[in-house]
Amino acid sequence: MDRRSLIKTMAALPLAVGVSASVGDEAGRPLLRPKRLRKGMTVGLVSPASNVAEDEDIAFAMDVVRSLGFQVKPAQHLYQRTQYLAGTDRQRADDLNAMFADKAVDAIFCLRGGYGSSRLLPLLDYDLIAANPKVLMGYSDITALHCAISQRTGLVTFHGPIVGDNFTEYSYEQFRQTLMQARARQLLAVPPPFEDAGPGRVEKENRLTVFNPGVAEGPLLGGNLSLVCHLMGTPWEPDFSGRILFLEDVHEAPYRVDRMLTQLRLAGALDKVAGIAFGKFTEAETRNNTFSMEQVLRERTAGLGVPVIRGLMIGHVEDQAVVPVGARARLDAGSATLTLIDPGLV
Repeated sequence: MDRRSLIKTMAALPLAVGVSASVGDEAGRPLLRPKRLRKGMTVGLVSPASNVAEDEDIAFAMDVVRSLGFQVKPAQHLYQRTQYLAGTDRQRADDLNAMFADKAVDAIFCLRGGYGSSRLLPLLDYDLIAANPKVLMGYSDITALHCAISQRTGLVTFHGPIVGDNFTEYSYEQFRQTLMQARARQLLAVPPPFEDAGPGRVEKENRLTVFNPGVAEGPLLGGNLSLVCHLMGTPWEPDFSGRILFLEDVHEAPYRVDRMLTQLRLAGALDKVAGIAFGKFTEAETRNNTFSMEQVLRERTAGLGVPVIRGLMIGHVEDQAVVPVGARARLDAGSATLTLIDPGLV
């Protein structure tokens, strides 16, 4: 079941190695950097939203983690299933809190998205998380965790692949560069090379589009558009001021993307950002006599006076980038590039 169906069911350069490092963001809050990953580290496996269908799928995910060169520690309630949730809210929140508290766990990967992460936000121990900065990686519904943890703690988290699926060669290279090499000036989410280029054959699927030129720098914020909108008006509403906002979604018709971007405009959020980088809006529901997705994205960001591009490898795609939420980046719409200034790790 996809995320929309589930919701309907509900009515700088690396610093010296250490536990964490701090510099001020625009709001004066310390930026917490987790340790970069090294082979042999222990990864805690959690499912903060929905679960996979079968226990063997969990075994597969653990093998994926091992194939990346890490040891794996499953969360206490990883095998729990409560209808479309991976256990009760308390069980899922306890698992996430426990992984941050566990000194033997170096990083935390999510098994899958789905729905349910936002239900955990009142149950998370943000002081505990801030005191134990670790890599947290996932995407889609995990956007709620990225936004809330960034807002409450300043910890850099990572919008990237879940381990319930295999990594492509592209995704692994992005993972390795962003989380293991962790260098500044890394290009983020650049489309992979088009291998079949030749006379009469050029890239079609992974094209970059400039909606508004310009250059901007700021901390990265975002993820799934539906989840970002879902947090508006809550205590975990993101701070959009001076941010490079990156957005993606899946199974959303252009008119629904229009509605969500309109919500962000009416709330004044888009007036605060330094730039916007759209990823992929895959498997969009279409009908006759509708605006195209390109028209919606272009029109709903027109007049903001900030650089806007579309087409980065961020979203529900096989070739998926890893984006450090909270780390500083430079968006250059002229060259259609998003470049890390600060890798967000120590």
